[in-house]
Amino acid sequence: MKTWSGAALAACMAMATGQALAEPVPVEAFAASGKLGSPRLSPDGRHLALSIDLGEGNHGLAIHRIEDMRQTALLRLPRYEVPVQVHWVSPKRLVIAKGRQMGSREEPMAMGEIIATDFDGGNQKYVYGYQQSTRTAGLDRGFGYIEGLPEVRDGRFYMRRLSRGTSRSQLYEIDTGKTTSRLIADIPVKDLSFVLDRDGVPRYAYGVDDDDNYLLYGADAQGQNWQPIPHQRLGGRFVPLAFAPDGRQLYALYSVDGGPQMLVRSAADGSAREVLARDAFASIDALEWTPAPTQPFAATFGAGRPQVAYFDPGSEEARLHQELGRSFSDGHVTYVNHSADGQVSLLHAHSDRNPGAWYLFDRAQRRASKLLDRREGIDAARMGERRPFRFRASDGMELDGYLTIPQGAGDPVRLPMVLLPHGGPHAPGDRWGFDNDAQFLASRGYLVLQVNYRGSEGRGHAFERAGYLKWGDRIQDDLLDGVRWSIAQGYADPQRVCAYGASFGAYSAMMAAARSPDLIKCAAGLSGLYDLKMMYSKGDIRTSRYGLNYLARVVGRDDAELAANSPTSLATRIQAPVLLVHGEIDERTPLVQAKAMKAALERAGNAPEWMVVPKEGHGFYKEENNIAFYRRLEAFLARHIGPGSQPR
Repeated sequence: MKTWSGAALAACMAMATGQALAEPVPVEAFAASGKLGSPRLSPDGRHLALSIDLGEGNHGLAIHRIEDMRQTALLRLPRYEVPVQVHWVSPKRLVIAKGRQMGSREEPMAMGEIIATDFDGGNQKYVYGYQQSTRTAGLDRGFGYIEGLPEVRDGRFYMRRLSRGTSRSQLYEIDTGKTTSRLIADIPVKDLSFVLDRDGVPRYAYGVDDDDNYLLYGADAQGQNWQPIPHQRLGGRFVPLAFAPDGRQLYALYSVDGGPQMLVRSAADGSAREVLARDAFASIDALEWTPAPTQPFAATFGAGRPQVAYFDPGSEEARLHQELGRSFSDGHVTYVNHSADGQVSLLHAHSDRNPGAWYLFDRAQRRASKLLDRREGIDAARMGERRPFRFRASDGMELDGYLTIPQGAGDPVRLPMVLLPHGGPHAPGDRWGFDNDAQFLASRGYLVLQVNYRGSEGRGHAFERAGYLKWGDRIQDDLLDGVRWSIAQGYADPQRVCAYGASFGAYSAMMAAARSPDLIKCAAGLSGLYDLKMMYSKGDIRTSRYGLNYLARVVGRDDAELAANSPTSLATRIQAPVLLVHGEIDERTPLVQAKAMKAALERAGNAPEWMVVPKEGHGFYKEENNIAFYRRLEAFLARHIGPGSQPR
């Protein structure tokens, strides 16, 4: 275990500004998936638990003894199952909520199953879930989710339970040693999350209904008499987070008229709100929490390079965090969690060029010891700068985004450019941190443009709603406005612009090529969505009532509109060369989507390049498949906008 302090920490995280090396960064460096994630420090500060990618869709939970970083246990999960929540319920015991992930580009979906294990892999138990064969913790089978932990880690945790065939939200206190349960809240409304006070009494419940309407309920000081709290009473959307150590005040996210979320501190009933951190452009993106008794002391916002807003800049926690930030001079430092006595903390330091590393910070000695790198094979000195920018869309809306500049290029001047739309679309937008696709493309000499188009999360619900029913027009206008802005600034060569994306990003790449054939010289899609109407008959979104309502709300049901905004219907307008890449067993955007796009392009006389990967889902797990994909993409772009290419 390596120890760093002061100048050594700065040197560790410093990013090179010299000339790029002659040889390109190997494709293999980008094809390897992030092996490690979601670390949690044990309450006694002696062990570290983290999820690990074992390859080919296999995942597990690894536990290390911090003293020598020796692995004490490895809990392997069935294929395509991943740990989505990991918590230490005592210095020796953990609970893990399982999720399912069929592809590397897919967000894991919690399965409602919870297991427990000791730090050495012993005393494993199936705590709760839909696959239990008998009553567990005194409960019939259902779906369980970890909702929180008591102040004192004594083997208990709080579990939100959803039962089959009912529309209730229930909260239980679970003892993982005895496997017993105690009901502490029961509301006749499904899918609500709970917030407990410092004494473990549930006081708030919140969530959304099947039509995405926000719901908020409050209880009395005994956790009884649950009542709905109307929006009018609080003047906006109020999302409770945690009670202050005094038990009388509450921290919450708050937004008015769908604007960006701010952090407030209020009375326990939500009144007497005091704004602790706000930004007119972006919502709160993350909070920094003190050791126990935990409370937030700083916030960062979700646009541009992270800027930390301290509520009390002169406090001990604020001064210490600022000192750490100066040590990691070119990165951003966040606390992951702390030991129960507050003497050691787990840190994560990362930057736009570095995927990051985790450190153990000894507060008494003011010393950080490096534990693990998030990813191996990425040389930060050879990565490109991710430069934040803002611009005005053609209708006047202010948008933000990032330019990833090839290392050593300085200020970009008429570089070949790749438009890289993010997926979702109603999902967290692009951020300043390390972006694998953007860095791969920049390492090949391309300027990379990412725009947080309207519909993206991170700027409030109104900004997200502005993208509803606008997938094929206004969202695409935002992206193309970004391309034109880049050209007008002199950054991009107008004759060498391509579009590439995954999932909804692939949809946008094809739509950009159809809507602006004069700008887009080639288009590539990975795991793409190309026929909007098909979403109602194929894929996993349609399989729930919420999913069907989501489609009606954000895509619409008018067949003519769906066709008019589907790349499959606009294939005759796509004049640029196209590359389509898809996983054979993709459940989010099934292979039939890509087949329909291929057939439409062939009928239009523009047969695409075609790559189907067997036994892969929404993004690829096997390293060799990612290598093959990146090499295919690299060659495709080089032919059409690379040095010596001839625009079609």
